[in-house]
Parts: sequence; C-alpha cells; structure tokens
Amino acid sequence: MAVTKILVLILAGGAGSRLESLTEDRAKPAVPYGGMYRLIDFPLSNCLRAGIADVWVVQQHNPGVLSDHLANGRPWDLDRTTGGLLVLHPHQGDERGGWHEGTADALWRQAPLIREFGPEALVVVSADAVYKLDYREVAEQHLASGAAVTMVTVRVSKEDAGRYGVVQVSSDGAVTDYAYKPDEPASDLVTNEVFVFTPDRALDLLDELAEAVGDDGLEDLGSHLLPRLVEAGEAREHRFEDYWRDVGTVAAYWESHMDLLADDPPINLDQRDWPIQTQGGKYAAAWVSPGAAVDNVLLSSGSVVTGSVSNSVLSPDVRIEDGATVRDSVLLHGVVVCSGAIVQRCVVDTAAKIGADSRIGGDGDITLVGKTCEVAARTTIPAGGRYPESGE
Repeated sequence: MAVTKILVLILAGGAGSRLESLTEDRAKPAVPYGGMYRLIDFPLSNCLRAGIADVWVVQQHNPGVLSDHLANGRPWDLDRTTGGLLVLHPHQGDERGGWHEGTADALWRQAPLIREFGPEALVVVSADAVYKLDYREVAEQHLASGAAVTMVTVRVSKEDAGRYGVVQVSSDGAVTDYAYKPDEPASDLVTNEVFVFTPDRALDLLDELAEAVGDDGLEDLGSHLLPRLVEAGEAREHRFEDYWRDVGTVAAYWESHMDLLADDPPINLDQRDWPIQTQGGKYAAAWVSPGAAVDNVLLSSGSVVTGSVSNSVLSPDVRIEDGATVRDSVLLHGVVVCSGAIVQRCVVDTAAKIGADSRIGGDGDITLVGKTCEVAARTTIPAGGRYPESGE
C-alpha cells in the first residue's frame, strides 16, 4: 500500500495577546515551555513521530525568535533536499498577497502552493497547545471516512467551552452541529485546533466563500468554512482523550507547568518512544550547590541553584542566588533571582532580574514579570501583579 501523501500546515502567525507580555516581541508558538522547549516543538515533534516529512509553517506576527528556533528543521528531521520544512511569510505580487486576517484567510492565501504540492490529506494545526497526537493516524482515518474534514475534539470544562469551536456529534462520529466561540455553549466537546481536510474540497469551498464574503473576509476556519462543511454533512470527529492543554492565557500557561510537576505527570516530555524534540545544546549541565534546597523542580541545563527552589520549572541559564527562595513558579531563560528575594506563583520572562530582598507574587492570581525587566532591590509586587504595569 502506498504511503499517504500528507502535508502539515502549522498556523504560527497569531498575535497571542492573551499571553500579555510573553508575546510582546515573540510569536506565541515561540513562547518557551517546560524549561528547554517552545510551544511549536509539540506539533513539529508530532510530525516526526508520525513520519511526516512535509511541514509548512505560516508566520506573520513577530517572526524573529520563531525563525531562529526553526532554523533548518534538523531536530525534527526536516532538513531534507526534497520536502522538509518550508517557512511561509506574508507576500505581495498577486491577489492573495498581504497580511492574513484569521486562520481561514491564511489558508486561502497559501492555496495555490498547496494545490501545486498536491497532498492527499491536508493537516492544519495551531501551535499553542501541549499534547501528543499521531497526525498520520488521524489523516488515514479521515481518508477512509470519505469526509471533507475531520475535527480532532476534546472535552473541556463547560465554562471554558465558549473559547473554542463547540461541536455536537452523532453516535457514528458525524459532526451534527458546530458553533464557533458561542456565548452559551451547547456542550463541553470542542475542537482542539487540529483539522484534517480533503484538500480540493476545502480549497474550492474557500474560493467560493472568499467571493461571497467579499471585503468582510474569510476570518477564521470556524467563521465560515467549518460551519458550511458541517451543514453539508461532510464533517466527522476524531475524539482525543489524552492530555491536551491550551496554554493561551497566563493562568493556563502556569497551570500546565504545574501539571508537569505532579507525582504522576499527565504528559512525559522525554518519553523514549515519543520525545519532544527541540533546538538545544547551548548550555552546560545544571549545578545545584551543596547548601541549596531543591524539591520537585524541572531543572534545565545551564541553571545554577544556590538558594531554595520548590515546585517550579527553571529554563536554561537561570540563577537562584544564595538566600533566594522560589516557589510554585515558571522562570524562563536567563532569569536571575538575587539573594534574599522571594518569588511565589510567578511567571518570570527571559533575562529578567529580581533584585535582592524583593517580594514578588504570593498566594492568589499568577504574577507576571516581563522580559529583561530589572526589579529593584526590596521591591514588592503583589499576587496577580504585572511588572512593568500596563502602559509603563
């Protein structure tokens, strides 16, 4: 049996504004995660696990950090003479040029290239969630079903369902109803932003819709395309019941890191038959001094701990000085916590420095300290605070 020709299109151009200062100068898929990884490592590693060698990444918002991370695609076996990684940027010169306004618009603008490539199955994914999924398995099930789209679905809390595309399904897996970000969700079953399309049907319908909506635009996949396919009876679900976490808010980002620190973590980032791959090798081994106190910590390479750290995730090159205390926190690359400082329930962005004897965060909402910020000695930032404050 011939191997199915699959193209994975990773939509990595969104602004990610709900992550606040974490996405001020980096694309959301480039946000660090789990110490040494970045969010885009998850779909890329899923492609590697599935043996998919044709992966296109659509960029737009703050692409610099993401482009540097992707490089030639080597960690995910995408540095190939034929196929492999292709990074797509906004372009000019034809009717589909310009900035894309939503995920469906992004897909429409790349349609000529997709048609030229000629995949049997088109897998369209976002890059802002933590999960492991074999895209080839879903694609082959999709082709066998005869549907125009297969939506990967998960269950979430009812209060969160309105943030997603909410679906209802029949007993045989057909999607019978779809509502995009409804005010009153009809169920807790939602799409997790992984879709497998039959390319010609989806792209032909996008062309039809683009002409119909005119200047209003195609917007997101859930705005016009998916509802039309559901109404036509051409949509099915693939139920996903393993760990999946949308980390599109500061609170969700922090909570997902705390999941990694559980006694029995719901996802293993270093699972031998399915590791999450990333760019690396830039730092020496981590070091914990004889007098340090470390309890339930993900400790990345290059980190030096001489103080006290518990229930936290430390990214590469973090420094916790003697007498400093870090609890229930996520510290990104190059953060320094000076002697006597206390950091609790915080997300501290890259290269920030917490001054001596400061008190940052506490019980309550998550505190966020911005990239490269220097918090002066003996500063107090209460639980739920932002540094710098909005507008500074």
